[in-house]
Amino acid sequence: MKKLSVIAVVLLAVFIASCKEEQKVSFQTSRVERGNIQNSITATGTIEPVTSVTVGTQVSGIVSHLYVDYNSVVKKGQIIAELDKTNLISELRTAQANLSSAQSTLNYEQANFNRYKTLYDKGLVSADEFESAKLSFLKARESVATSNQSVQKAQTNLGYATITSPIDGVVLSKSVEEGQTVAASFNTPELFTIAQDLTDMRVIADIDEADIGGVKEGQRVTFTVDAFPEDHFEGNVTQVRQQATTESNVVTYEVVISAPNNDLKLKPGLTANVTIYTLEKNDVLVVPAKALRFMPNEALLAEGQKIEDVEDPLKVWTQEGPVFKAHKVEIGTTNGVTTEIVSGINEGTEVLTDFEIEGPAVDMSGGQQAQNPFMPRPGRGRNQQQNQQQRR
Repeated sequence: MKKLSVIAVVLLAVFIASCKEEQKVSFQTSRVERGNIQNSITATGTIEPVTSVTVGTQVSGIVSHLYVDYNSVVKKGQIIAELDKTNLISELRTAQANLSSAQSTLNYEQANFNRYKTLYDKGLVSADEFESAKLSFLKARESVATSNQSVQKAQTNLGYATITSPIDGVVLSKSVEEGQTVAASFNTPELFTIAQDLTDMRVIADIDEADIGGVKEGQRVTFTVDAFPEDHFEGNVTQVRQQATTESNVVTYEVVISAPNNDLKLKPGLTANVTIYTLEKNDVLVVPAKALRFMPNEALLAEGQKIEDVEDPLKVWTQEGPVFKAHKVEIGTTNGVTTEIVSGINEGTEVLTDFEIEGPAVDMSGGQQAQNPFMPRPGRGRNQQQNQQQRR
């Protein structure tokens, strides 16, 4: 039994050796050269003006005149709408009349107080009468001050009926029409939205929490919009906002991206497909990252070939004749596909990255290739069933 085992081992060794002679091992190489290393993340965002102002009204009334429409170019201080002023003018006149009445009362009370003061100094009136005259005078003076404030308030409200543009810009939206009533109770009614400068836009992009760690201010950004699919726009990250937004258990952060718009192609509200370059190093010495993972296998070496290794985890391999030689290297930035080489190998050197075996595969189970268990085996068809029936 022991003799049979030795014979089987010898036969197996001879079989493997014969198959190895038929196999051909080819090694793939890549040249150490200068290139760029980039890493990026993608997201979507919305284009909006950098500065936009919502114009409303602080008083209620009927819109009597509108002087602008969508896309109207306006200047700061330009009248863009007016409310009906009838009630506001009436309120102002009432306040002015009240002020005039209060002023007359004050004049009388002041003269009366001066008279009582003279009599009091001569001892002709009691202290109680003098104090009463003084109190009436002070009340009349306070009434004048209150009436004066009411007049100023009525004048201010009348001024609010004339609505002007707070900035130079373009009217993006209009929410009212002439004859419509607006009520300024708890919330200020919105009449217009004015963008200051449409040549200076920005993109508010939603970045996933898994990617936000690599986003920094100043990074280069490219983006496209569906309205102009062939155009690529460029900008930079200007702000990474700290507040998180959670929607459907997905956490995102807002990133602000500059979007110069000198040709006015970008319109507010467009969806931007954003690419943020979180890593960029240009004109550096690079090799494929898999070159650092390559390791020659002695079982694949031909006769006369040998390996010269070094004791270091970071190394690349070259083939110099029959010798596979390791080179210790210092690496820099990597994006998982390409790695920067700082030192240890010269530019132009061919480094090994992978190998490929050509020839028949060796089946250790008996010299035959394995069969797919899901494929039908030969001899299991209808003819075999008929032969079995005949033998029965």
